Amino acid sequence: MAARIKKGDKVVVLTGKDKGAEGEVLKVMPKEDKVVVQGCQMVTKHTKPTQQSAGGIQRMEAPIHVSNVALKDPKDGKPTRVGFKVVGEGDDAKKVRYAKRSGEVIDV
Repeated sequence: MAARIKKGDKVVVLTGKDKGAEGEVLKVMPKEDKVVVQGCQMVTKHTKPTQQSAGGIQRMEAPIHVSNVALKDPKDGKPTRVGFKVVGEGDDAKKVRYAKRSGEVIDV
């Protein structure tokens, strides 16, 4: 599977309780087809106290299925699909991701 969404990408949540929310991808889990988006899908986690940290209730991001997020278009900020194209000739050829909405190349 090609890496359509990578860590550090700006994405828009398409469905669920955080629909319309925008955030940065903190973690990608390709085997489970899930991503963790900053500030989205917040859950509470109860932790026991340890020698390193105090216990209590922590709020953290839960994974979202990759089909429920879309890359944010670098031109207008709306959700877009990701395509791949080869830029350059011969030895200088490089496979890059681009936004299908505007055709702009996505740099990481």
